[in-house]
Amino acid sequence: MPRMDPITYPTIEQTVGNTPLVRLQRIPGDAGQPRGNVILAKLEGNNPAGSVKDRPALSMILRAEQRGEIRPGDTLIEATSGNTGIALAMTAAMRGYRMILIMPDNLSVERRAAMTAYGAQLILTPADKGGMEYARDLATEMQSEGKGKVLDQFANPDNPQAHIDGTGPELWTQTGGQVTHFVSAMGTTGTIMGVSAYLKSQNPAIQVVGAQPAEGSQIPGIRKWPEAYLPKIFDRSRVDAYESIEQSEAETMARRLAAEEGIFGGISSAGALVAALRVAQRVENATIVFIVCDRGDRYLSTGVFDAPA
Repeated sequence: MPRMDPITYPTIEQTVGNTPLVRLQRIPGDAGQPRGNVILAKLEGNNPAGSVKDRPALSMILRAEQRGEIRPGDTLIEATSGNTGIALAMTAAMRGYRMILIMPDNLSVERRAAMTAYGAQLILTPADKGGMEYARDLATEMQSEGKGKVLDQFANPDNPQAHIDGTGPELWTQTGGQVTHFVSAMGTTGTIMGVSAYLKSQNPAIQVVGAQPAEGSQIPGIRKWPEAYLPKIFDRSRVDAYESIEQSEAETMARRLAAEEGIFGGISSAGALVAALRVAQRVENATIVFIVCDRGDRYLSTGVFDAPA
């Protein structure tokens, strides 16, 4: 019998990244092909825990391990609005950590259920006490009491580094270096910081556009932070322009993205598309990429995708 070489199979962590980049066909309308523009969606919901946050979660834990700051069996703590928490819970389960997640109580039940499914302990904080800002303060307080280590996605350079190493190079390769505009929702800002750093290192002329919530709008995954809580990883010089997105615009576009393009993305993903379409209406012969940062099934309980009565 001939000797068979053993097959090497990937582990779940090796499936993070290398997500598809797809062209929108219908929604761009007159802002698309008639102007020579192509609008491309990076499908980050295809990551194993369902969002773009799988990348920084894995990066933060693996790099902390490599530096000897943590080891399996330790307790990790993080304040999260959802996707980072789910991704960290998955990575902690893969690597053998106990995970404590602190989250405002007004976020979707699907996110809570996903975190606990991966074995994380969930602490819900009253949204009326300050939302994410309060959750971040509580995480820091718990660390000072010796209850675990805070990875701190808001200040940890391993967050944007995941996109310098992964998302940015993928976009450059997938577009054959033709990308002219990159559009992303802004939350912790890790995605837009890392991708901007990489793409501008390849071509400084690439325009980076951040989607922020309009005054009074509450869009999961998109934030405009008070100055005192502005993420330390944020560098204003890496964003060329901002688009203010109304909550109703993002919710309507989320429904359109699913019904007209077959892309079931979250609300912040739709907000990024609203911004991308505004860019497309102002330019010609552009290759515009936006991030579909998670899947729409994370928002079903909010009623955003319910059929009209």
